[in-house]
Amino acid sequence: MKSIIIFAGFLFVMAIAFTGCYKDVILPKAGADPNAPPKQYSFKTDIAPMLNTKCAKSGCHVAGAQGPDLELAVSYNSLVNGGFVDTLIPNQSILYQMINGNMEVNIPDATDRQEIYDWIRTGALNN
Repeated sequence: MKSIIIFAGFLFVMAIAFTGCYKDVILPKAGADPNAPPKQYSFKTDIAPMLNTKCAKSGCHVAGAQGPDLELAVSYNSLVNGGFVDTLIPNQSILYQMINGNMEVNIPDATDRQEIYDWIRTGALNN
């Protein structure tokens, strides 16, 4: 009788242990197809605010730090006139290569990176 109680207690403890080990799995959002037709994005309302919040941090892409300066007021000129955007071969743009390479940690969402790529593919307009 005592062994049955011990065995039942053991099963009870194991049941609690296994149900307490549940772990949520958070999958990243699927990115868009980079070869799909590009969508139109506004630099002023879509791209500049994203770059400003994710890249224009103290010591990073601000005046007097690493180029390009991605603060709202100067980001367009800094990117386009600084040679960071290539509208003829968009995937060769320095901006595109950096956000998909070393700087991917700052823009981890593939959808955000696709927005920047689509903006470059549609002519990198200051709209």
